[in-house]
Amino acid sequence: MLNFISLGWLVFCWFGYAKFAHYRAKRSASLSSVLHVHRINWMRRMLKREIRVGDAALLANIERNVNFFASSCVLIIAGLLTALTATDKISAMLSTVSFVEGDSLTELEFKLAVLVVIFIYAYFTFTWSMRQFGFASVLVGAAPMPDDNSVTPGDRRSMALYSAKVIDQASHSYNNGLRAFYFSMAALSWFVSEWVFMGTAALITAVLYSREFRSSSLRALKQAENVGDKIFTDDKELYRQ
Repeated sequence: MLNFISLGWLVFCWFGYAKFAHYRAKRSASLSSVLHVHRINWMRRMLKREIRVGDAALLANIERNVNFFASSCVLIIAGLLTALTATDKISAMLSTVSFVEGDSLTELEFKLAVLVVIFIYAYFTFTWSMRQFGFASVLVGAAPMPDDNSVTPGDRRSMALYSAKVIDQASHSYNNGLRAFYFSMAALSWFVSEWVFMGTAALITAVLYSREFRSSSLRALKQAENVGDKIFTDDKELYRQ
């Protein structure tokens, strides 16, 4: 029963924080909301450039980072599935560690299965992020040139805003995958004890909140072009969707 309670606590911390962060980002500055403003500025300035090789290279660099994590998920899943076939050896190994509470083979298999599910979720999230960055690359390629008089100012504005929106959605998927990696670290402490596991999940939630809403990086991003003062005044209808 305590194992199921621990699992419920993990789900609550993980998805509860995701909902909270999404709600809070619509009402106060966060890494995601501030970066979205910078992405809009990026796309607006990209439309004024004739040569966009640098913009394509930036997107490709971000996509490579996502690809690294997606590939890592495949290797981790393979390792965990292999571990499921050797739970008796893992149990014997853990029994030699003094601060690890002993688990039955069924409990050990259950915990390994939860880790497999976490990394399967992370894999699908990262691959969806990769696809969305591919969509953004298409939009960069389709962006009108500065001297194209057939494109209206309204079309240019919508191209900039919604190209930034696609990149923002891709980054949200990437962020969700990273959260899966963070909470998988909490799941590792589950092998020590259920109470350590629940404490670690709460600690990771606090770390995520601190980085998203209280970090020095956020303060620097807000000060760049005074984005922190403009975040909910310019193009407000897009931010609040």
